Amino acid sequence: MAFRSAVITFPGSNCDRDMAVALEQVSGTAPHRVWHGDSALPDGLDFIAVPGGFSYGDYLRSGAMAARSPIMQAVVAAAGKGVPVLGVCNGFQILTEAGLLPGALMRNAGIRFVCRTVALKVENTRSLFTATYGTDQVIQVPVAHHDGNYFADAATLDRLEGEGRVAFRYAEPVNGSARDIAGVLNDAGNVLGMMPHPERAIEAAHGSSDGRALFESAIRGLVGSL
Repeated sequence: MAFRSAVITFPGSNCDRDMAVALEQVSGTAPHRVWHGDSALPDGLDFIAVPGGFSYGDYLRSGAMAARSPIMQAVVAAAGKGVPVLGVCNGFQILTEAGLLPGALMRNAGIRFVCRTVALKVENTRSLFTATYGTDQVIQVPVAHHDGNYFADAATLDRLEGEGRVAFRYAEPVNGSARDIAGVLNDAGNVLGMMPHPERAIEAAHGSSDGRALFESAIRGLVGSL
């Protein structure tokens, strides 16, 4: 059974090709490339990726304008029907602005762009995206962001923790994120937003292949094999 995925491109996206290459390398099938101005997604999708970059130049707020693009109505509707959605970096910002995930991404605590490989602790191994990782496994994944400081009020943070919706946590201080949160799930578990870039860690030439398991986990969970 072929794995049908899509990668959304916005004006200012710069990781859409990286995401497309990662999905094709792991699944063996090239994803559909979808423009932000489109009003509909291809039929029968198994997976949607909202990639990193600087959509609309990060004007207003990072992800705020992209969240109002025509295609995002279709993404929100698909997520509501259970289609898995992965948002990485700017994609995470877009998903919070679109209301698919709680919280917000603010300017890094150090007011500097952070671009390096960081250690992440896998907090939840029961999700579609993380099932092939080990409990408390520490992985190496690159980050590249200026507005990656995750914020939510205390009640929301407690709920995320209590419901097991923190997918990844920084193993070391990176950007000031509340409780060192690096990635969160929606309440249904089919939407994941994360600041680190798993698509840039799928083969040894990247310096780490620890991100590959995220895509493998999703593909196996959806179609049963690679």
